[in-house]
Amino acid sequence: MNTAARLPDHLDTSTDGRILRRMQFGWYVNDWANAAFSATVLTVFLGPYLTSVAKNAADAAGDVHPLGLTIRAGSFFPYTVSFSVLVSVAVMLLTGTVADRTGRHKELMCGFAYVGAIATMAMFFLGGDRYLLGGGLLVVANIAYAVSVALSYAYLPRLATPDERDAVSSKGWAYGYAGGGLLLIANLALFEGHDALGLSSGTAVRICLASAGLWWALFTVVPMLRLPSRAGAAPDPAAADRPAGGSLRELARTLRGMRRYPLTLLYLAAFLCYNDGIQTVVSQASLYGSEELGMDQTSLVAAVLLVQIVAIGGALLLGRIAGRYGAKRTVLGSLVAWVFTLALGYVMPAHKPIWFFALACMIGLVLGGSQALSRSLFSHLIPAGKEAEYFSFYKVSDRGTSWMGPLVFGLAYQITGSYRSAIISLLVFFVIGFAVLVKVPLRRAVEAVGNPVPERL
Repeated sequence: MNTAARLPDHLDTSTDGRILRRMQFGWYVNDWANAAFSATVLTVFLGPYLTSVAKNAADAAGDVHPLGLTIRAGSFFPYTVSFSVLVSVAVMLLTGTVADRTGRHKELMCGFAYVGAIATMAMFFLGGDRYLLGGGLLVVANIAYAVSVALSYAYLPRLATPDERDAVSSKGWAYGYAGGGLLLIANLALFEGHDALGLSSGTAVRICLASAGLWWALFTVVPMLRLPSRAGAAPDPAAADRPAGGSLRELARTLRGMRRYPLTLLYLAAFLCYNDGIQTVVSQASLYGSEELGMDQTSLVAAVLLVQIVAIGGALLLGRIAGRYGAKRTVLGSLVAWVFTLALGYVMPAHKPIWFFALACMIGLVLGGSQALSRSLFSHLIPAGKEAEYFSFYKVSDRGTSWMGPLVFGLAYQITGSYRSAIISLLVFFVIGFAVLVKVPLRRAVEAVGNPVPERL
């Protein structure tokens, strides 16, 4: 077996194919489990519901006063999400360092997953004017989600040979969209039929929120049973005996050490740029659909479901294309497709749901694949034994910098008064990301960190 076709020695599972497949399945189900939080809670139900709860608690001027601050009730949810993202950056980085020092990746990953799941289940008790409870649970759940996902990414180098990572990563992403989409369909059916069930709309929403936490908790049992404790290379035997401050010092060493791998940093810069564009398109699509295209709530929800469903096939399709043409070329091609998607969004007519659904299909087709292949590409650029730390930095570029796209989107609307101008302004992220990624010599970058180079990149 040649170097490109085997796992690195320090990541060799020393197991037969059957056990490796069991481990891979556990990793796939982890995506299936936590995607419920993203789809049901963050994307659809919590924002409008928590905003209504905050408005119930607002004073005559429409303001709420968390921790003595005065903010508009309608701004409470986005402010809370922003705060949780900022805190999650620090927690991810520190936890990734602890995981690599101690080798307890699974314990930390599942521990944070259950913290997030419990906080999500507790959202059933939101109601009336308990907006502070909702904000607190959102912060805890979103931080736990971010950390758990970052730690799960660290397993990818161990679960697949260099030549198999694109396919494995794409399959994991497809499992996530399938799990998140399946629960979302059930919850939307519950919400639409709440009158027939004798439930108020608020009670139906709270059941939907809690169901995502229950789903997350139940299916996390599978990765907990099937994944090994350690994701990457063996930790320093003395690591567990070091004081807590050692993790902070190790993090500082990692930050300094990353400068030795400028090509890895260049790839991160490319991903940071184009992924910020992707995240902004996804987060602002509903606003664009409702305000510019005149879509009603039913059409918006249907489009969200369509994205989830099409993304399953899109992730698998782009994974197969990467197996033939290489992940880098496939990601570059997906960025070109994103440009065409934005162009379609810019010119499509208003009050025509069929066109909006076509836009949703285009987003779903490239969404999962571009992110899954970006993840597998980055897995080749990580020094052995630093998987959780480096993937924590990767998730920072996924979550911690997502202010750039919304800022450009908001400024474009403020200047022009048109959401069409705002959506087309996001082209800059895909163009710059494409240009930077083209410049990354991936084979040289993989060799620089001491990893085996796959036949296709």
